[in-house]
Amino acid sequence: QVQLVESGGGLVQAGGSLRLSCADSGRTFSSYVMGWFRQVPGKEREFVASITWSRGSRTYADSVKGRFTISRDTVKNTVNLQMNSLKPEDTAVYFCAARRTGSGSYYVATYEYDYWGQGTQVTVSS
Repeated sequence: QVQLVESGGGLVQAGGSLRLSCADSGRTFSSYVMGWFRQVPGKEREFVASITWSRGSRTYADSVKGRFTISRDTVKNTVNLQMNSLKPEDTAVYFCAARRTGSGSYYVATYEYDYWGQGTQVTVSS
């Protein structure tokens, strides 16, 4: 059973940085692609970034390109999201997600993912 656990959220000033991590507490990662999404109250959950586990192919939302970097650590079996130059509009609950199988790297919809973490709050003050 895949059990995703996010960590690393918190409060940061605009222009600052945070690093989120996602670990599978249930078993070793064997997912095809891992993604990060975010959600603010009253809005739909939106795609942030994804990475294929085997090749490390990355996809980013336009709103975070050049500021966020997704990576995976195949030794620690974690997926990380380095967030730089944070803006108040980046404030949200960030969720880690996993998709078991696939082809290619473009998976940006919530329904395309099989497992979800509980989320971690990121707050960026102005």
